[in-house]
Amino acid sequence: MTNITKQIRDAGIVGAGGAGFPTHVKAASKVDCVIANGAECEPLIHKDYELMVHYPEEVVRGVEYMMHATGATEGIIGIKEKNTAAIDAIQKYLRSGMRLHLLGDFYPSGDEFILVYESTKRLIPPQGYPLHVGIVVNNVETFYNIARAMDGTPVTEKFISVSGAVKKPFTGIVPVGTTFRDLINLAGGTTVSDYGLFVSGIMMGKLEFDLDQPITKTCAGLIVLPRDHTLITRKSLPEKAMHSIGKSACDQCSYCTELCPRYILGYDIQPHKVMRSLGFTKTGTDYWNQYASLCCACGLCTLYACPESLFPKEACDQSKRVMKEEGITWSGKMDIEPHPMYEGRRTPLKMLVKRLGITEYDHHMPFVDRIAEDVRMVRLPLQQHVGKKADPLVASGERVKRGQTIADVGEGQMGARIHASIDGVVNVEQDQIVINR
Repeated sequence: MTNITKQIRDAGIVGAGGAGFPTHVKAASKVDCVIANGAECEPLIHKDYELMVHYPEEVVRGVEYMMHATGATEGIIGIKEKNTAAIDAIQKYLRSGMRLHLLGDFYPSGDEFILVYESTKRLIPPQGYPLHVGIVVNNVETFYNIARAMDGTPVTEKFISVSGAVKKPFTGIVPVGTTFRDLINLAGGTTVSDYGLFVSGIMMGKLEFDLDQPITKTCAGLIVLPRDHTLITRKSLPEKAMHSIGKSACDQCSYCTELCPRYILGYDIQPHKVMRSLGFTKTGTDYWNQYASLCCACGLCTLYACPESLFPKEACDQSKRVMKEEGITWSGKMDIEPHPMYEGRRTPLKMLVKRLGITEYDHHMPFVDRIAEDVRMVRLPLQQHVGKKADPLVASGERVKRGQTIADVGEGQMGARIHASIDGVVNVEQDQIVINR
């Protein structure tokens, strides 16, 4: 294990863009290209933009460290062309072998299959990973964390955006484990009395109503919407109801497929055919399920493309789950060629925002840097990453310091360390460690 890889592991770094894959595993691979994902295409979330504007040197230095660890000769930082302040900030610190790749303002430009193709023209094989085409991809915040790790600082903070129906929307840095309730209070409270929270995004995040849940290493932020908003009403439907509606109403128009980002890139994902699995429950289900395997769950089919407001994405979720449970492997075509209308069928982010009915919340969120003194308690889940749940290294009643390792996985096991994000006294519970100042 190289020194860089070891320090990444010791710092507890995982993919900050949502997946939570332990970064030291990627750092131990050998590739020729490293890509920093700064596309940030989820509506109403701007934490990556502010990170690049205010901490460009750390982002670039993190890319450089990853290039050294993996032996890569090229480093690419993908940023939307509209984000000129971030481009100007990053440009000043680019090192030898690095370049920017400017992206259009479409959704989901941050999907790693799309980002890899847009920036290198390489196509990741079906059911594959960037590693299969000699590339490592990480979110820009992950590279920021790598630079901090090389300075001896573990992951104790998270860049997040708090937006939507709050009095003072903001983007800032908070301790990992800060509760949703505290974040809403830091945003001045809500503008409505009854609401729900989209955690890490409307498109690919999850709907939550429990304000005592915490921000983890993978969380991008909170979007607060009124309880009666269409998005919350739709997302609150039981999965069985979603499938029943689809079974009775889908007329196979195929708009969900024609606008699918992976389909127009050349992958054999066809949500309209997956919808047939809802009706053919006795025969043919295994066949129709195959067309869901390459779905990236971006949500565009459900929340934008379907003219009847059905739930193709959720049908794909079910199909992938069934295939996994039954041990059925994907057996589709391996040849990939972008659709002739690849560029013409991209979904502009402004059109998506309008379709979602959130235009009134789509505005700048001031950056407030670190907000720690008002956070009196944090909840640190032992499972914030892909792999094995971390084991506590402290006991209830023990006093800890910010940055202290409080949980870890065994040597050689897939997982990540967890560090105290504030000073305080710990209470070890079954699935989390709570720290009170």
